[in-house]
Amino acid sequence: MSTAPETSAVPRPDLPLAADEVTMLRAFVNYYRATILRQCEGLSVEQLRTPHPPSTMTLAGMLKHLAYVEDVWFSVRLLGNEPAPPWDTVDWSTDRDWDWNSALAETPEELAAGFRDAVAASERILDQVLAESAARQEPALDRLTVRPGRRGRISLRWILVHMVEEYSRHAGHADLLREALDGATDL
Repeated sequence: MSTAPETSAVPRPDLPLAADEVTMLRAFVNYYRATILRQCEGLSVEQLRTPHPPSTMTLAGMLKHLAYVEDVWFSVRLLGNEPAPPWDTVDWSTDRDWDWNSALAETPEELAAGFRDAVAASERILDQVLAESAARQEPALDRLTVRPGRRGRISLRWILVHMVEEYSRHAGHADLLREALDGATDL
């Protein structure tokens, strides 16, 4: 097995050992966002599109799926916006894995840019919500989503904890996919 180069073009934030809840949750989400990008760093289009059977999961699909997840939780659910492009025109009834499948037609640069753009939009939304809550002197993490899910409206705290779960689960998948592709570990 090989290990990753000592330096990466994708910095990972240091995780605080003690911090307030918002800082801690954001740090973990950002750490795992960077981990996903590091797992995809330097791979060819063919490598990003390669599954590790019996799974059909690819790193390309993972990048696009996580961009979708960012839009759904922060923009659509939390703020109540309509889905952003390209999600706004997807017919999910014909391909419920459209995010994963359509990624196979994109370049590494397109996938990384789409992911980074989605993360940046989520971060702007989070900054906006935190500022609004501070101005109202309300606990930001207790803010409820505009659009309810299957079980009703959920809190921003729930969204951030879920994002840590979503990213950490997929980071584990990405570890296995990357190692199967080129033997790289410790990314």
